[in-house]
Amino acid sequence: AWGVDYHDLMTPRLEELAAWMREHDPQAQSRVYVDTGAILERDHAETAGLGFTGKNTMLIDPRRGSWFFLGEILTTIALPPTSPMTMPSCGSCQRCLDACPTAAFPAPYELDARRCISYLTIELKGWIPRDLRPLMGNWIYGCDVCQEVCPFNRFAEPSTEPEFQAADVDAVTPSLLDILALDDDAFKKRFFGSPIKRIKRGRLLRNACVAAGNWGDKSAVPALANLLQDPDPILRGHAAWALRQIDDPQARTAIFDALRIEQDQQVRQELTG
Repeated sequence: AWGVDYHDLMTPRLEELAAWMREHDPQAQSRVYVDTGAILERDHAETAGLGFTGKNTMLIDPRRGSWFFLGEILTTIALPPTSPMTMPSCGSCQRCLDACPTAAFPAPYELDARRCISYLTIELKGWIPRDLRPLMGNWIYGCDVCQEVCPFNRFAEPSTEPEFQAADVDAVTPSLLDILALDDDAFKKRFFGSPIKRIKRGRLLRNACVAAGNWGDKSAVPALANLLQDPDPILRGHAAWALRQIDDPQARTAIFDALRIEQDQQVRQELTG
């Protein structure tokens, strides 16, 4: 999420490779996928010898770790199968299981996506469960804890692809207060060409509200109070939850004022606790 959307970067390159393949077999048909179809890409990649599935359910290359993207070309060209490769395993290591902030791994090699911060911040469109919010820390788009602690990632090397590099420090660690202040136009401008654009303003600011509540700093109160007037009830509700986590008179005043006019019952529940 630091740089250009990897979907937009990888897809045309795979299309170029597919076109080259068709030059050698004009009758061939092909289709390209980069997280855009119901393809069990990690299983196929493991079968192809690109790595093994770790206890964190990620595909791990023993020489490169797990910091990479997967893309596929489906083709009718008859390709010779690759020879099976002997792969290591996680052994007795369970650092990823122990480090997960939300305990999203009920067992090794099993992920409960409903508790995964990446799912909660990117894929979940509705209300983030209250019991999980305090466990999410300051993650507002995705989570990499289970990869950061993986011993195999000590072999990973930074990408040389310039489009994956962060333009500035703001792309890596954006100001939470700046994010909370984004309107629709500012969001589109700031995240144009970024994968973050896919979740749209409402979800990103919802996540930022949770992070602000976990931060607990009163400097976030004005921005959160302003979001109590947002047309999106989910955003209003998460802003209300965040304000209740901050011990500040202005936060309490904002909640009291919002209760006098709020009509949505779920938002009112967030305001009252």
